[in-house]
Amino acid sequence: MKRRAVVMGLTAAAAVPTVGFASGARAAQATQAGQAGQAGSGASSAASGSSLVFDPDAYTEPAITIKDTDGVSHEVVYRFYKGASYVAKPVDATYQSLNVSVPVKIDGKVVDATDAPILLANAIGGYMPSSVANNTGISGSGMGGGTSRQALALAAGYVVVEPGARGRTLVDSAGTYYGTAPAAIVDLKAAVRYVKFNKGRIPGNVRRIVSSGVSAGGALSSLLGASGDSPLYAPYLKAIGAADASDAIFAVGAWCPITDLEHSDMAYEWCWGGNPLASGAQVDQTISKELKASYGDYLASLGLRANGFGRLTARNLDEYLVKTHLEPSATRYLAALSDADRATYLAANTFITWSGGKATFSWADFLTHVGARKKNAPSFDGFDLATGENNLFGTGTTKARHFTLYSLRHENGSSARLDADIPAKLDLMNPMYHLVEDVNGNRSKHWWIRLGTKDTDTSLSVAGNLSARLTSLGDDVDTAYYWDAGHGADEDPGDFIKWMAEVSG
Repeated sequence: MKRRAVVMGLTAAAAVPTVGFASGARAAQATQAGQAGQAGSGASSAASGSSLVFDPDAYTEPAITIKDTDGVSHEVVYRFYKGASYVAKPVDATYQSLNVSVPVKIDGKVVDATDAPILLANAIGGYMPSSVANNTGISGSGMGGGTSRQALALAAGYVVVEPGARGRTLVDSAGTYYGTAPAAIVDLKAAVRYVKFNKGRIPGNVRRIVSSGVSAGGALSSLLGASGDSPLYAPYLKAIGAADASDAIFAVGAWCPITDLEHSDMAYEWCWGGNPLASGAQVDQTISKELKASYGDYLASLGLRANGFGRLTARNLDEYLVKTHLEPSATRYLAALSDADRATYLAANTFITWSGGKATFSWADFLTHVGARKKNAPSFDGFDLATGENNLFGTGTTKARHFTLYSLRHENGSSARLDADIPAKLDLMNPMYHLVEDVNGNRSKHWWIRLGTKDTDTSLSVAGNLSARLTSLGDDVDTAYYWDAGHGADEDPGDFIKWMAEVSG
């Protein structure tokens, strides 16, 4: 690829402020609302309206300083397009809008991003609403104060699209929640459709869109990749006037994805059930053991297989995680230390055997090493309906609902039934549905999956299951766990940028 000269392993640094920008999404909202009233009922008619035509001349040209992993600063001049809504009939254009950043000069050299990969970088966390309406340039600072993934991609010569999306807490004056499931994934799909509909107007190669996200954003990035062009979303996309284009993407970057929600309580107890809370107290072990026991049936239904392990079950999943992900993670970490630092670490962590340049240990000892779990039981479908995920599956004026039979029947009796719309919404929100139950041939074929070994926001098996299934489907999967890292870790951002170049050809 022609623009790889700047892809040198880019990572953390603070960027300088950018300058003057175009009008925001609120001004666009009034325009969109007027046009939406004249739009047809289908996506095709919506796409034909001028509201979805990107203006390639409406940009400012700020500059930003970005530091790479070698500590070298790069001066990047880029075109910043402060976008209007990416749908013809927005529910709330403050969230349903996107910004586009296109590099034009890097370290004084002119670059042509016409055929560059496109990074679709969402900033969603906790399934909360995410808006780019007030952004005055590309997001230069990432999690932990380092350089954002968006800025690193920009310095590599890539086009960066930052979409907003509705989220679970949005409520109107009548008390109606309008950002609950599946609003966020519908919005991200609509953003992809908008970019593809504007091929040639938005610079970049629309056949090489790579999504990225962290936590819930990582889950949605995975879902976006797994569900490309699924007809299940058609009525939702039609309702908001999404462009008449494909929403399939080329590749996925997912960091600590909080996904597979309807099975997450089981997975969490299978993984962390014996670990204490930060207070030192144990969660209710009856609940924990009941949920853990149920996980075996779910694993069996997935039919996952892995080289050297055969069919993955509740009996060998721990060994699969240890041998496939955890010991290699510890090995990479220890091998990178000096001899003295490695000796000090091993002396403090005697559960690890270091021999022949390789770390080995048991699952039980690893769990003890991790220590406290973050969440109580059940972790996601709370009995008291107080979790973010309960809110995610709210509807109308109902803020929160149960989405698993276990929690629902624990509270309402053994004959209680989930609300009729819940099963379909679970399928809309779970990438595993599109990879196991209804295997999607239009899914992404390139996957970058990362999480920390001490991330107790969810089970370590969630990403492991996703990785195993994608690998068995024949996809290109690059999965790594960061040793001793917690939730939201990203220890190899430069490698992700280079990976984008490699898989994009």
